[in-house]
This record gives sequence, structure tokens and C-alpha cells, in this order.
Amino acid sequence: MEEAGRAAADELTRAFPGRAALLLAGGGANGGDAFVAARHLLALGAPATVLALPSRHPLTRANRRRWRAVGGQTVALTPAALSRRADASTVLVDGLLGTGFQPPLRPALAGVIAALNAARALGSPVLSLDLPSGLEAELAGADQSVQADVTVTFSGLKPALLFGPAAARAGRVVVAPLRLPPGWALAEAVATQPGDAELGAVLPVRGADAHKGTAGRVWIVGGHPGTAGAPLLAGLGALRAGAGLVTVHSGTELPLLYPELMVRHHANLGAFLAAEDHARPDAVALGMGLGPGAAGHARRVLAWGLPTVLDADALQPELAGHGHAGCLWTPHPGEAARLLGVGTPDITREPLAAARALQTRLGGVVILKGGPSVVADDQGLSVSRGGHPGMASGGMGDTLSGLLAALLAQGLGPGEAARVGVRLHARAGERAARVFGYGLGATDVAHELGGAWADLRVAHPGN
Repeated sequence: MEEAGRAAADELTRAFPGRAALLLAGGGANGGDAFVAARHLLALGAPATVLALPSRHPLTRANRRRWRAVGGQTVALTPAALSRRADASTVLVDGLLGTGFQPPLRPALAGVIAALNAARALGSPVLSLDLPSGLEAELAGADQSVQADVTVTFSGLKPALLFGPAAARAGRVVVAPLRLPPGWALAEAVATQPGDAELGAVLPVRGADAHKGTAGRVWIVGGHPGTAGAPLLAGLGALRAGAGLVTVHSGTELPLLYPELMVRHHANLGAFLAAEDHARPDAVALGMGLGPGAAGHARRVLAWGLPTVLDADALQPELAGHGHAGCLWTPHPGEAARLLGVGTPDITREPLAAARALQTRLGGVVILKGGPSVVADDQGLSVSRGGHPGMASGGMGDTLSGLLAALLAQGLGPGEAARVGVRLHARAGERAARVFGYGLGATDVAHELGGAWADLRVAHPGN
């Protein structure tokens, strides 16, 4: 509680320098955080007043006494008291409800939240402690809740701060690391978000003596009549992500859209994949438009034991148990629902739990694609925010699969490739939006991968 309150006070003075604070303390532990934050604000020279609800929480009561001991003022919290004291020069600190909240809201709290949101509409910015009051930490839905401008969350990211309507209520999210003893990790802090500098540090670096044979050999396996573009988009993604040689193997004739790609048509794709007389690549991406027989083709490729990206038609429930540590599974919510035997709303309501369940079932590394995407591996869960709404168009996942295969072929492990790949893809989408506007095609994003790569390299302080 002491660590959380101090972190919140530090962020408030950074984000809103010179502003007075009106802190709203609920009856639970979140209210205790507010009392601690108020005490630290006084120590930093920022005027602070606490409006508080009655509390039986022992630590909250103790911190209320400490607040009084340094001369802090406490006023009974009611909607009317809040409305009287709030103005455009005051930052409202939401310390009403924490991660243990479950609906419905009590009428008294509903009235306070309505008054807080009304004050924000009149110009008072809002900083929420841990998450906006009224949200459930584990869910992406948002009913009656605080609309924050800044949320200071502790130790790690909760689902409500990342997904769906709930994330829109949080405003700018600041993760405050807490100095806690070993074993004191907060159960609700379930995901991390790697920064661009951290990801830029693991990008492959080519030496001056590099050549196409050492830059990574990628195979793309996919395509059937009507979906010929999918494997070609994957191939383009692999090229733009630095693969030295990219070969597309398909059971159908493919147009030569990109002369840099080597395209191979196989009348019997299964027989080709089963053959032992051809050299293997460094990494494979398969499933993009693969069509009938995809599960059998995937089993043959998985038996090679190579770094493998599975997407689209290769994401079949019967492949559970056939994977290995070098697999990277890339479902969107609909495909994830099929793999887990649930409905798509179950995936979008609890995406972190879904990603964890998929990784447990399939092994390797799972990327649950979406806004944001979730990476699940043996190290835990991480998220990649960013991108652009214009990326909601066909072919984006195909390009991502090729990009991921290129990273694997250049020596990244599957977890590293997943975390770096989803951020590169999102960053390329951000850059493409500046060039092409709102509606984006997969090729628009692929052509910005080089610039996105440079952005992450520049973000790494060693460059």
C-alpha cells in the first residue's frame, strides 16, 4: 500500500504539475492507497484533500490515521461534496474500488462515480489507482465505471486495462513496479508489456559478410484455389523481415506477384512434404489458405522438428499433442474458440485466460491475435498494444506469419520471435496509416516493416 501510494503520487506530480489533488478514498484497500498517495503529495508540496467513505479495512484505517498525523484534511465523501470541491484546476484521484470489485455497484458508489464523471466532463482530469472503479480486473467489459485520463496500475497489467470497452475507460496506463519481497507478487498483475527498447535489443543483426544463405531460409506452405494470395502475402512478410531465401510451396498454381519469391507448385503437396530427399529450411510457416488436408500437412511438417509458425487452416484441434517447443501458433479469436471448443465471445471476454489455456493445450508459444495481441509461453503472458484500426482487413495475419518465420529463421527463439514480431507488425501498421490513411492493405503494412525495424533498433539505447 505504501509503495502503491507513493508511485501514484509521483505520477500525478509528473502528469499534472502544480495541480491540487482531490482524492476519493473508498472503504477497501484502494482507499488506503489514496490516503498514502495524499500523504506523499503533501511531502512533494502538492495541495491534497481526501474525501473518504467509512472503512473497516485495518490498513486503510491505519493510513487514514497517518494522513491525519501529518495534518491532512479528510471530508466525508458524498456526490454533493465531490461536486462542490471539484473544478478544472483540481486532479481527481479515483481510489474508490480495487481489483477485488465484483458488480453490482452499491447505489451510494454509483452516485459518487456519476458525480466524478460529471466533474471530469467539466474539466477535472481523473487519475485512477490500479484500475478505474467499476471495472472487473479480469474482464474486458465496461458498464458503469469511472472514465480515467490516467490509470496508475501496480506491478503488471490486468485484462480490464488492455481489452475491449474496459480498456477505453483507463486512458493512458502507467505500470508502476512495486518493490515487494519475493513471493509477494500481486495475483491480479498477470501480463507484461515489453517496451520498444527491450524488443529492439533482441533484433537480429547482420554482419558485413552476410549473404542470402546465412540470412535465413524460409518455406511458406499454403494456398489452394481461391486463396492464392495468402501464402504470397506471407512470403512478402518474410522477405521484408529479412529472410534471405523464401520459397512458397503450394498445391495450386500461384501467380508470380513478387519475383523475389521462389514459387513451387506440387500436384501432390502431401507427398512432397513426406519426402526425405530435399534439404530442409531454417523455418516454416504453414496454413495460409492451405485448404483441405491441412491437418495432415501440418503433422508432416511438425514431425521435422523445425521452428514452425502455424496459422489459419493449420490451426486444427486434432493437432494438440503434435507440437513441439519450436512451434508458434497464431490464432485469431474465432480460431482460438475452435481450438478450445468454446464460443468466440468466451475468448474476447477473457483473452489472457484464453491465451494461457491455448498454450497449455498446444505447447510451444501462442499468439492470440487482436487488439492487443497476447503472447503466451512458458515465461508467462505479455501483450503488444499499438497498431491501427485500419489493419482490420484480410491478409494481415498472413503477413505476420511470414514475418514470424523470418525471425525464427534468423535465430530468434519462438518466444522472442513472437514478442518482437507482433510489435514490428503493429509498428508497421502505425507507419502505414500515416502514408495510406485509414484503410490499410496487408501489402501496405509489409512495405513498412523495414521502417518499423529501424524504429525498434533506434529505441534500444545501445544503438
